[in-house]
Amino acid sequence: MGEKTLTRMDLSEAVFREVGLSRNESADLVESVLQHMSDALVRGEQVKISSFGTFSVRSKAARVGRNPKTGEEVPIQPRRVLTFRPSHLMKDRVADGNKS
Repeated sequence: MGEKTLTRMDLSEAVFREVGLSRNESADLVESVLQHMSDALVRGEQVKISSFGTFSVRSKAARVGRNPKTGEEVPIQPRRVLTFRPSHLMKDRVADGNKS
């Protein structure tokens, strides 16, 4: 499957074409939006983008894991993980894209 990755450059180029800002201003705008999103997530806030989805940080408790090779029990430290939950509109749009 020939997968393409959407990059920051692609986003800033789209802003340049659609909005009409200069390339530098477009890149700065994209960087600013991503910085605001990541700062909010670091503070433990949710980032909800209508018709797209919700990014949130979840705290996972410490637990005992197992090394699959040796079977040895290994403690896993508590940590925070980033999760994304797509909106129903996004799920439907992706599912419709799979049909074509």
